[in-house]
Amino acid sequence: MAPTGKGTHSDPAPRSWYRRSGEKLTLSLYVQPGARRSEVAGLHDELLKVRIAAPAVDDRANTALIEFLSRAFDLPSSRIRIRAGQHARRKIVELDATGPAVEHRLTAWEQQ
Repeated sequence: MAPTGKGTHSDPAPRSWYRRSGEKLTLSLYVQPGARRSEVAGLHDELLKVRIAAPAVDDRANTALIEFLSRAFDLPSSRIRIRAGQHARRKIVELDATGPAVEHRLTAWEQQ
């Protein structure tokens, strides 16, 4: 019988949905377009689930995602890029972001 992974470690698994490298912050997201409102909805597998209130048509959901992250991190949208998953629900997004406001937002999202 294959191990299920339950109870194999005493330490909680580290969050893998974001990584920091210098002034770059990389987010691994699961994006649900067409939602009632744009919001973070906790974890989906090891990705942060983000609901976006825009359809996945004509790049509107990607634009709304960047606007959502821009407001959440108080960054200009020019400092946010979708690095992978342009046409998929699973996306890798890179932000040029540092500072206490960024850390506060990441902590708040981790606790959801």
